[in-house]
Amino acid sequence: MPASKMWSVDLTLREQDVGYDVLQKLPPPPGMRKVNALERKIENEGLGASGARSASRDALAIAQRKKAKAMSMAMSPGRQIAMNGFMMYMSGKNLNIFSISITSMAIMSPLKGIFGMASAFKPFEDPDGRVDLQMAKLVYLLLNLVWLCVGLYKMATMRLLPTTSADWSGAVVWKELMETSSIPP
Repeated sequence: MPASKMWSVDLTLREQDVGYDVLQKLPPPPGMRKVNALERKIENEGLGASGARSASRDALAIAQRKKAKAMSMAMSPGRQIAMNGFMMYMSGKNLNIFSISITSMAIMSPLKGIFGMASAFKPFEDPDGRVDLQMAKLVYLLLNLVWLCVGLYKMATMRLLPTTSADWSGAVVWKELMETSSIPP
């Protein structure tokens, strides 16, 4: 036996092997019966189907693939929310260049994503209109809005957003007193 084959094991089952008959009599694992039936159905349709049916099936498969890719694209901001949330947590509440750059990225990236949504989903559009991108676009928009809210929350915790009355004290109009008195009321 060659040195390369010394440790290899062949797990394919042949008719002359011991136990082949017993394994053939056992029922298939759960779900395998459906897979085998589906494979036979596809083979039978492929043999007897016309070219038009095959072409429509291919077009439907492409449309389903585009829809799946569009949903994958729509879920991409969700992965970025967790990553940026951890980065914002690690940067702390202090004002420094690192925390400001991470927070500004958490504000600007979702805005760019929302405004560039049409170009982001352009490759998945179908000229025949078979690919419905409404749900994917809605998920994409909602996840970007959640990401934007996380960035705004971080700005509020860093006290960069005017959320208290003291932040608006410059807009308060003070009355000018006409007379003063040295006697307390």
